[in-house]
Amino acid sequence: MLKSTVSLIYRLVVALILAGVVAGAQYLLWEHFNRGAEFIGAENNIQGFAYSAFQRNQNPLKGTYPSDEEVGRDLDLLAQSAERIRTYGTTDIPSIVPLAGQRKLTVTAGAWLSTDKEANEREVVAVVETARKMRHVNRVVVGNEAILRGDLTVAELAEYLATARKSLRRVKIPVSTAEPWHVWLKYPELAKHVDYITVHLLPYHEGVPIESAVEYALMRYDELARTFPKKKIVIGEIGWPSRGPIITSQDGHAMAVASVENEARFIREFLAHPRTPKLDYFLMEAFDQPWKVEVEGWAGAYWGMYNAERGAKFPLDGLVVKDIRWHEKALTAAAIAFLPMFLIAFALRDWSVFGRLWLAALVQACAATLVIGLNVPADYYLTQRDLIGLGGLITATVLTIAVLLSHGFEFGEVLFKRRWRRRFLPLAAHPAENEPFVSIHLACCNEPPEMVIATIDSLAAMKYSNFEVLVLDNNTKDEALWKPLEKRCAELGPRFRFFHLENWPGFKAGALNFGLKQTDPRAEVVGVVDADYVVSPDWLSCLIPHFDAPDVAVVQAPQAHRDWETQPFRRMCNWEFDGFFRIGMHHRNERNALIQHGTMTLVRRLALEEVGGWSEWCICEDTELGLRLIEKGYDTRYVDYVLGRGLTPSDFAAIKSQRFRWAFGAMQILKHHLPAMIGPSRLNLAQRYHFLTGWFAWLGDALQLVFAFASLAWTIGMLYMPKAFGLPVTALAMPILAFMAFKAALGPILYRRTMDAPWKDILGASVLSVGLAHAIARGVFAGLVKRRGEFVRTPKGWKDKGAFAFFSPIREEIGLLLALVSGALAMVILRGANDIEAQLWVGILALQCIPYVAAIACQVAAYMPDRQLAAAVSATAPTKPAPLPSPAASIARPAIARELQPGGS
Repeated sequence: MLKSTVSLIYRLVVALILAGVVAGAQYLLWEHFNRGAEFIGAENNIQGFAYSAFQRNQNPLKGTYPSDEEVGRDLDLLAQSAERIRTYGTTDIPSIVPLAGQRKLTVTAGAWLSTDKEANEREVVAVVETARKMRHVNRVVVGNEAILRGDLTVAELAEYLATARKSLRRVKIPVSTAEPWHVWLKYPELAKHVDYITVHLLPYHEGVPIESAVEYALMRYDELARTFPKKKIVIGEIGWPSRGPIITSQDGHAMAVASVENEARFIREFLAHPRTPKLDYFLMEAFDQPWKVEVEGWAGAYWGMYNAERGAKFPLDGLVVKDIRWHEKALTAAAIAFLPMFLIAFALRDWSVFGRLWLAALVQACAATLVIGLNVPADYYLTQRDLIGLGGLITATVLTIAVLLSHGFEFGEVLFKRRWRRRFLPLAAHPAENEPFVSIHLACCNEPPEMVIATIDSLAAMKYSNFEVLVLDNNTKDEALWKPLEKRCAELGPRFRFFHLENWPGFKAGALNFGLKQTDPRAEVVGVVDADYVVSPDWLSCLIPHFDAPDVAVVQAPQAHRDWETQPFRRMCNWEFDGFFRIGMHHRNERNALIQHGTMTLVRRLALEEVGGWSEWCICEDTELGLRLIEKGYDTRYVDYVLGRGLTPSDFAAIKSQRFRWAFGAMQILKHHLPAMIGPSRLNLAQRYHFLTGWFAWLGDALQLVFAFASLAWTIGMLYMPKAFGLPVTALAMPILAFMAFKAALGPILYRRTMDAPWKDILGASVLSVGLAHAIARGVFAGLVKRRGEFVRTPKGWKDKGAFAFFSPIREEIGLLLALVSGALAMVILRGANDIEAQLWVGILALQCIPYVAAIACQVAAYMPDRQLAAAVSATAPTKPAPLPSPAASIARPAIARELQPGGS
C-alpha cells in the first residue's frame, strides 16, 4: 500500500514538473519574441496631433458619432502632451472646437470636401463661422487630399479656397488645403490659392525603410521650401503606422514595414531631431481610427499614437515592446494547455520522458496558436466581413489542431512507447479433431475469372480440414466471367459452393448476408476474403485458436500485396497501404478500437448474427461491423503477420474510387454511430477517442479543399478589391499552413522508423497519400450530405490504358491546379514581384498546389511501364509469379510484415 502511494505521488510530481517545464519554456519563448527594442528618447514636447474623434465601434460612413463626453475625454488626454490639434471636418462633430478651447488647445480647423457640392458648401460655411467665433482657431484647412483622391480639380478647389479666404481675411485667419508633397509639386499653381502650404509627409506609403524615413520626410519638406520660398509650410500629417502591409519602394530595393517598434522609432527620431522644434507640425495621428480600414485598407486604421481604446501604444522613452499584451497571452496559453499536458505526463507512463515532453510541447504550441487567433479581434480592427473570415480561419485552426494532435499522439505512441500491451501472434494450430468449423465467404462482382480462381485454389490448399467456401457472385451479367468460377467450385468438391445472384440488392454486404443464411450450421467462425487475395496455407490454422477466448469476435490479419515490385505506381500503392497496417492498426489495436477490413478477416458467427449481420446501408460494411461488435463489448484482435496477398488497384482512377468510397462510408458510420460515440454506450473513453478522431486525417483533407477555394476567393478579392481584402490574412493563415506542413512530415518519419522501405518508396507512398487528398475530400463532403452511396468495385491488377484516358481521372485536380497557379501569376503581375505581401500570398497558393501536383505525379506513375512485363515480352516468355511466403517467411521479411516494436525499429 505504501509503495503504491509513493509511486502515485512520484508520478504526480513528475507530471507537474513536465507540464511546468513546457509551460515555462513557452513563456520564455513569448518573452524572447517580444523583447523590448530601445530607440532614442524624445525630450521635445509634441506640438500638435491630427485628431479624429471616432471611437472603436463608430463610423462616419454609417452615421455613428462620438458623444461630447467621449470627445472631452480624448481632448483631456491630448492636452497632457500637446498644445494644439488639427481637425478634418466641422459639421460632423461640431463640439470638438469649443471643447478644445475649454482645455486651452489651439485648433487648426478643417472643412471636409468631397464630390458632394452641397455638403462642401455647408462645410465651408461652418468652418468660416467657427473660425470667426472661436479665438483659439488660428488656421483653417479647406479640403484634405481632395485632389489626391480625385474628388476635386485644382480649379474647383480654388473656388472653395477663395470663398474661405475672402470670408476670413478680415479676422486675419490664414487658409490652406492639405495634400501630399508630390501633389503640391505636380500642381504648383495650387499654391497661389492658399495663404500657407499644408503638406502630408508619410514615407511609409512610398516604401521608404524606417532607417531613413525621418530624413526622407525632411528632404521632401526642404524640396517644397525651395519650390515655394515665400510660403509658410505646415506639416499637416507626419507619422508611421503600427500595422499594415509591407510596402516595397519603386526600385524594389527597400521596404517599409508597419509595426509598433517602427512607429515608435519614427516618432521618437522625429521628435528628437534638432530641426523639429523649428517646424510647425501635427503628428499623424492621435488615435487609431478603425473605420478607415474600409476606405484606406488595413494600414489606414493604425496611425495613432494611442490605440482605439485610448491606450498608449508605446512610451516616448525607454524600451518599446512589440506586443504589450504578450504576458496575458502567454499566461492564457499556459493555462489552457496545463491540464492536458499534466494528464499526458501522468497517464502516458509507458512513454519515455522525452516522448511525453514532445507531446506536451505540441499541445502547448496548439494552445498558443489558438490564443493568437482568438486575440486577433483585440489586436486588429476588423470589419464584419473580416470577422466572418476570421471565424472561418479560427474554425479551420481548431480542426487543424484536432487533426494534428491526433496524428501527434499516434506518432508519439509508435516512436516513444516502450512496448505494446496488446501484442497478438499467430498461435499453435488446433489438432484436426478439435478444429472449429469455418465458413469462408468470397464475394465477387465482374472480376476476371483467372484472378478469382487463383484465390479459390489458395483456399483449397490451406492446412485446415474443417471449413467450407461460399463463392458469392452478385450481379455479374457476363456469363464468361462467372461460369468458370462455378465450374472450378464444382471441380473442387462439395465444400466449395457457388452462388450466382441476379439483381441482388445491398452491394457486397447484401451478398455476404445471403451467404450468412447459406452457411453450414456447424460454422463457428465466418471468414471473409477479397476476390484477388491468395491466402497462405496457414491462415486459418494459426488465427482460429484466438477464438478460444470467448469474448473475441474479430481476428484481423493485415492486407498485403503481390506483383508490385516492378511497376512504380504499384510500388506506391503497396507502401502506402503498408503504412497503415504497420502503424495505425497497432495504435488502435492497443485499445481494442480496431478498424475491421473486408478481407483477411475472421468473425465469430454468433456475434455476427447477434448484431444483425452486415449493414447494407453502409458502403464500408466491414468497418461498420467492427464498430458494432466493439459497441457490444466484444474484443477484436490484430495479428500483424502477412497471411494473404492481393493485387494493388489497377491505376490511379481505381484507387481514387476506392478512397472516395472509404471516405464516404466513414462519414456514414460517423453520422450513424455518433450517439454511441458521444452518448451512453459500452464504448470506453479510449475507443470513443479512436472512432471520433480516426477519420480526422480525412477531415483534414476536406479542410484543405475548403482552404484552397477560400484562397482562390481571397486572391480575387486582393486583386480587384485590395482595400476591402487587405486584412493580414497571411499572418492568420500561416499557423494553419505550418500545421499542415508539420502533419505532412510526420508520415515519412513514421514510415522510415517502422518499415524497411527505401527513401524513394517512402517518398512515393507519401506522394500517393497526398495525391488522394482531393478524392478523399469529395468523399467526405458527399458522405456528410448524402445518406446512401453506391458500392463501386475497385479494379485490381494491371491493365492497358489509352492516352486519352490520362486526363479524365485528374481533370478536377488539373483544374484546381491551373486556378491556383493562375491566381499566383496574376498576383505577381498585378501586384508586382517585389511586393512582400504578394510574395507571401503566392507562397501560400503554392502550398495549396501540392496535392494537385501529387495527383498528376500519381497518374504519370500509373502510366509508367511494368519492368517485368516488358522483360517478359522481350523474352517472349511468360513470367511466373513469386509464390506466397509462409508465415515463417513473412516474419523473416521485416519489410513485409513484422512484430512492430514501439519506440524502436
